[in-house]
Amino acid sequence: MPARNRNRQPRPADRPRRTKAGPKSGRPKPKSGRNLPDPSDTPDSEVRHVQPYQATKTYLCPGCNREIPPGLGHLVVIPPDAPDLRRHWHKGCWERRGLRST
Repeated sequence: MPARNRNRQPRPADRPRRTKAGPKSGRPKPKSGRNLPDPSDTPDSEVRHVQPYQATKTYLCPGCNREIPPGLGHLVVIPPDAPDLRRHWHKGCWERRGLRST
């Protein structure tokens, strides 16, 4: 038996086990933008490939809410009626966008 387990006293029934804060902790779950409709996710949107050497800024992917760092190839999706609402997506996130929970 390892030394750290020796002489361990059993937990009293009236003292609950400490756990990390989770959905049952009473705290509200943080809101994410995943459930909001994305204006760039229309069938007639223009999809452009950005090569790694062209990616010079950091963007936020709407599919996973993670950063797209400079130097990483990705996609730019441009809605035809509002080109200023273009979104930068990871290629895998764009391909799996229909599987996201909405």
